[in-house]
Amino acid sequence: MKKILFSALAAFVAMSAYAQQKGDPKLTEFYEPVPPVVTPGDTPSDAPSDAIVLYNGSDLSEWVSTNDPSKPAGWTSLGGVITVDKSQGNIQTKRTFTDYQLHLEWYEPVGITETGQARGNSGLFLASTGPGDDGYEIQILDCYNNATYVNGQTGSIYKQGVPLANACKKPGEWQIYDIVWTAPRFNSDGSLKSPARVTAFHNGVLVQNNFELKGGTVYIGQPSYKKHGASPIKLQAHGDPSKPISFRNIWIREL
Repeated sequence: MKKILFSALAAFVAMSAYAQQKGDPKLTEFYEPVPPVVTPGDTPSDAPSDAIVLYNGSDLSEWVSTNDPSKPAGWTSLGGVITVDKSQGNIQTKRTFTDYQLHLEWYEPVGITETGQARGNSGLFLASTGPGDDGYEIQILDCYNNATYVNGQTGSIYKQGVPLANACKKPGEWQIYDIVWTAPRFNSDGSLKSPARVTAFHNGVLVQNNFELKGGTVYIGQPSYKKHGASPIKLQAHGDPSKPISFRNIWIREL
């Protein structure tokens, strides 16, 4: 009896599979919208054909002072790299963005002797929502053999999201962030419609996986949202006493 039941079940499965194969495959195929053609760079670090180059190694024409956006960025562009000038404060892009894919490279100088948060500190603000450090920061810090609070180490969404790994290289080597940012959305009354989300790779290692932010990143207190639209991207001139860090090869694809 068991043999008969097994044979009947096998026959039913076979007939079901045959019936599916007899269907029209065109019913599950579609041909629009056609994805745009994007020509990739020669390497994953090179800007693809649809990217906006925010720093190409020559000048800071895409950047302005955060303290006074009517003024040019006061940092140094020399030898194909931007070096932070801590006396000039933060800088931000002239353009504003909503959702995007961002590539950025940075360099921690050799010879830093400070520890913790005083060791090569900077930050990448994925959306600048006001002066100073207002916005949503992913931390930049020398965390190669440097202990600090884990929600403030490199790859963290500052004081919110602990990175999934510490992928820091030692000082003197260029490091890479590749980031996908989904900006928050707000209702007309200013209430939150959908939170910001971020996926980030540090030196090719996943450190944030579609992390949902609780609001802007803050040093003291709890994060919260305030309504905003498309926003600049900001680089931080942190007030720590260590040598300034440098940046190069910054490009973005709007999504």
